[in-house]
Amino acid sequence: MYATVGAALAWWAKERPTTAAYIFEDEVLDYGAIESWSSRVALHLQSVGVRPGDRVGIFAANSAPWPIAALGVMKAGAVLVPLNSRFTPAELRTVLSDAGATAVIVDDSLKGVIDEANDIGDRADILTLSSIDALRVGDTEDFRIDRGPEEPIAIIFTSGSTGQSKGVILTSRTLMSTIFEATLTEEGFHRGATSILVVPLSFTPGLVWGLLMTTVIGGTLVIEKDLDPGRAVTLIERHQVEAIFGVPLIYQALAGSDEFATANLSSLKTAIVGGAAVPMPLLEAWASKGVALRQIYGMTEAGGTATATPVDEFREHPDTCGSGLMFTRVKTVRADGTDAAPGETGELVIAGPGVTPGYWNAPEITAQVFQDGWLHSGDLGTVDADGRIRFVDRLKDLIITGGINVSPVELEMAISCIDGVIECAVIAAQDEKFGETPAAIIHAESSLTEDAVLKECSKVLANFKVPRYVILRDEPLPRLPNGKISKKEIRAEYADLTQRYLKVH
Repeated sequence: MYATVGAALAWWAKERPTTAAYIFEDEVLDYGAIESWSSRVALHLQSVGVRPGDRVGIFAANSAPWPIAALGVMKAGAVLVPLNSRFTPAELRTVLSDAGATAVIVDDSLKGVIDEANDIGDRADILTLSSIDALRVGDTEDFRIDRGPEEPIAIIFTSGSTGQSKGVILTSRTLMSTIFEATLTEEGFHRGATSILVVPLSFTPGLVWGLLMTTVIGGTLVIEKDLDPGRAVTLIERHQVEAIFGVPLIYQALAGSDEFATANLSSLKTAIVGGAAVPMPLLEAWASKGVALRQIYGMTEAGGTATATPVDEFREHPDTCGSGLMFTRVKTVRADGTDAAPGETGELVIAGPGVTPGYWNAPEITAQVFQDGWLHSGDLGTVDADGRIRFVDRLKDLIITGGINVSPVELEMAISCIDGVIECAVIAAQDEKFGETPAAIIHAESSLTEDAVLKECSKVLANFKVPRYVILRDEPLPRLPNGKISKKEIRAEYADLTQRYLKVH
């Protein structure tokens, strides 16, 4: 017997059959129901030709059948491939081909997209989400195939925000290690804990920290189809939610709702935020409700989270993200592989039991990224004398102006504190004199001016860091489905900004 998601589900179905496992749009699914439903799904998959080790995609937005379909895939011994429901046919085809997927469970409304993807590549068998839903009722079943702890149970394709998307392998061993570490170090994750999910199930936070974490610890997961800030705040209070996770945009939206002002959010024990820096006003807004927003540093390859700011340091050190976890170590190294000195900027590297064994069907990339037991992140950071880690920037995102490295993240943090700034992104613009120079793309209120941005930046940034291009826009910045700002789309949209805009200083 191995430690698997299926084994955990069977245990809770026996010990706590009437306990709510998932709540979707106020529909409650208890452990007894999801155990038998997912077993029927697994048997159905087997009956249509899915074999252990086959890759099976799920192409759908959050819904009640989504987690059952995912559990059914795993219980059939197949490998789950969660798919972004916003993929175009070409994007979908690329991921399906990379994964070698033989079947896809698709939302009925998206069937046209998968049909088109099948037309431009190897066909994958199609099962509709409605057919999964139809298996809610049936004979009580107890079926699962447990594969070895080192065998893949899921392949999670990274967002591709900085380059080619890669399939990160998740095994039972790495999953259980991630869950074990979290239950030892996070108050909001324990036997029977309640979490809320306002991000897609198809990404690492939703799949690993939401669905699979909850199922293994016998907790309750409140799943929302879309982000409705006021409703989310109400649900946190109603269900006494203990854990929430997401990007700053989510916390900003919840804090801006009418319900936030009067809500009692004291049940929240873990509120982790990643993907971008947290502006101090947002941190203080949640602190006023007794909730510590804690910066994390992590990546899909490391189970989602590799380090997080301790609760007692979230105000004192808001720009750091802890010093690793109980069994996970994070350090910085120089280009030659030697350890960086305290305070010296270097590449962040990670080692721990939750780190992926590699990328699917990509041995060369795996060999490049994993060296001497360390996962090389491609991110830059520093570690101070007390071991606190501070993210600096993506290695590829650095702006080199006049031979000096400038971190867009540092500029974005400064700009985000200016009154009237809703969100911002800093990218490199070509410059005849300096090679590159910072350009700030800002979603702003109508009252904000370029002069105001320059004035405030000049108070806290050296002259060479102050953006020489300031572009104010009414529209929100483009984002990836996981909520992160898409630098890739912004660079494409403003590829000719030096021809369209004048320097402001």
